[in-house]
Amino acid sequence: MIGCLIGEVFALEAPTVLLNVNGVGYEIDTPLSTFCQLQKRQRVTLWTHLVVREDAQQLFGFIDAQEKLVFRTLLKVNGVGPKMALGILSTLSIDLLIHTIEHDDINTLIKVPGVGKKTAERLMIELRDRFKALSTPSSTGSAMAPAQIQFSANSPVAEAEAALQSLGYKPAEAQKAVAAAKASHTEAADIIRAALKSMMK
Repeated sequence: MIGCLIGEVFALEAPTVLLNVNGVGYEIDTPLSTFCQLQKRQRVTLWTHLVVREDAQQLFGFIDAQEKLVFRTLLKVNGVGPKMALGILSTLSIDLLIHTIEHDDINTLIKVPGVGKKTAERLMIELRDRFKALSTPSSTGSAMAPAQIQFSANSPVAEAEAALQSLGYKPAEAQKAVAAAKASHTEAADIIRAALKSMMK
């Protein structure tokens, strides 16, 4: 099992990071909470979770061990796969997710793409006891912590739209949110954060 990878960020294309580890490039899917803290040529440690299927092997990476722990906890919920778990961590900070579960805030959960009312109710039931064992993350673990990152050759608007669509938002929804956010922001990371924030209102 690959528990973590230490290397240099070679390329970024939301939500995938290409990490150069001693000359070997690993494609790693990340939640936007992690992705927006990375920049090219940065040396970083990503805590990883490997999913092996009959037709593919997929690596998921996280900026800290707690985010990886929450991801694995989400996967234990019936009906929640890696894509939905990434979507939840990309949309909600760990602090907000724990608060949402503790206060039975289904309305916040169903705003995450792909999470319907039944899934939200199941998350509430199955995560309540499990989250009691998790410590409260520090402010540095916030999913929307400010970061200066360098994206690939795609324009910031195109990069932001692609990132939102990777979470499960429909193209029209992503375009609308990005169009509103780009009026106040020029960097892709900032546009993504602003668009996600508007979608959660």
